[in-house]
Amino acid sequence: MTMTSPSSTSPSGIPVVDQEVATGERRPAGTKATRSASKTDVGAVLDALPLQRLGGRPDGRRALAKRPLMERFSGVSVLLIVVDLVAATTAALMGGPTWKWGLAIGVAMVGARAAAQLYRRRLWLSYYHDLPRELASTASAFGLLAVLALLRTADHEMNTAISWTVVLFLLISAPLRMLVFQTGRWARRRFGRCERTIVLGSGPLGIDLVQSMNDHPEFGLRPVGFIDKAAPMPGTTLPVPMLRGDLQQAIVDQRAGAVVIAFSHATDAQVIDAAITAHSHGATILLVPRMWELYHDAPHIERLRGYPLVRVTSAPTARFSWWVKRALDCVLSGLALLLLAPVIGIAALAVLIESGRPVLFRQERVGLDNRIFTLFKLRSMRPATEAESQTRWNIAGDPRIGPVGRFLRRSSIDELPQLWNVLRGDMSLVGPRPERPGFVRQFSEVHDRYWARHRVPSGLTGLAQVNGLRGDTSIADRSRYDNYYIANWSLWLDLKIILLTFREIFRGGQH
Repeated sequence: MTMTSPSSTSPSGIPVVDQEVATGERRPAGTKATRSASKTDVGAVLDALPLQRLGGRPDGRRALAKRPLMERFSGVSVLLIVVDLVAATTAALMGGPTWKWGLAIGVAMVGARAAAQLYRRRLWLSYYHDLPRELASTASAFGLLAVLALLRTADHEMNTAISWTVVLFLLISAPLRMLVFQTGRWARRRFGRCERTIVLGSGPLGIDLVQSMNDHPEFGLRPVGFIDKAAPMPGTTLPVPMLRGDLQQAIVDQRAGAVVIAFSHATDAQVIDAAITAHSHGATILLVPRMWELYHDAPHIERLRGYPLVRVTSAPTARFSWWVKRALDCVLSGLALLLLAPVIGIAALAVLIESGRPVLFRQERVGLDNRIFTLFKLRSMRPATEAESQTRWNIAGDPRIGPVGRFLRRSSIDELPQLWNVLRGDMSLVGPRPERPGFVRQFSEVHDRYWARHRVPSGLTGLAQVNGLRGDTSIADRSRYDNYYIANWSLWLDLKIILLTFREIFRGGQH
């Protein structure tokens, strides 16, 4: 795919900016790369997904509705947590340790089981399937408590009471957990407590999966239709109808909560695009892997009558830890603004003396769900026109940058006003760096899944930036790092990126 002229438009009707024509500057590094294959017609599977991202939807489609918060919780998972809390409380009251030790035992046991993913959403409700992991997590928690007890007290009776409390916890929780699994299977069969499911792929494997779902509702999936580019083989009777339209819209129309990706006729790239879009809006993605006969059981591997289904990790914004991230963003950005106010004030005064007003530089950027917001920076130079600020890629080495501007950029002090963007909710402390609308359109045309960066809020710093991808560097590499960050997001990864950011600042990294 070649770059278009300023007057051309993308297939979705969105104008595409050609930077070389608009500013006389060379293209950003990495924008000459093109997709390995042009977009093909995939019928009901995909319809120009990457071109629907920015601003409104040119084709008039409805936004993909996100699932209500309560629909994301598994009743079985909640009951398992309640059962273990009840077992821990009862064991502590019967076992005889002090209330502090009782609390420590409960936290250790429930925490170890949560770390072992014993409270995960699941298709196969089997107590015995989880029993080895349950025993291992209990042993880990008991070992931690034993070490803590040796460090805290030499009282033999207290140590014995702690040991008996752990044994009582196991004896109480085991039958209750078995009852929860049995009740869950019964509720799925009796009341149809199942996820409405779309199967991507109407071949023999997809048909067999649908029949297994219909015959065994205790696995919690109720098929509502197929999506596939190709028609079924002649003479094939489908157990559920073939759905029309793209995957996004089918999820909305069918109120589907899960998508099972079997071997469809779409290319892998097209299926990935569709899955990312559906997944980011709350749908559970279950994937039949290639060479599935070789897969062994693991916490992220579901089983449907012998078929392994890889459960794709839930979207970061759907997890409880994401709310922790947002709370930390507010607290840390607010504190940073208070503590760094003198630094920002002195820098603003220096900008005012060097080049006059305005001190702040405002620019439109694209954030979460392609919403456009105003980004704030301390001005390091004065652009000739507003068009230049929106279309010029890199100003490093520009003669209009004075000594103050160079120092602000080299030290990243010019970025500090973005803490206000973080406090407002426009951005996060860590995330993909936001880009200008014109470049988002341009890069989405050229680079696979550049659009997918906007599944999470943009950030003050990001994984790409701490790996040296700042300024005039490869857009393809940045996109790859950003999508890796989203797929592997955790609070620890955010902390790691923040620490690496400080390292880059002290090294005097350039924009």
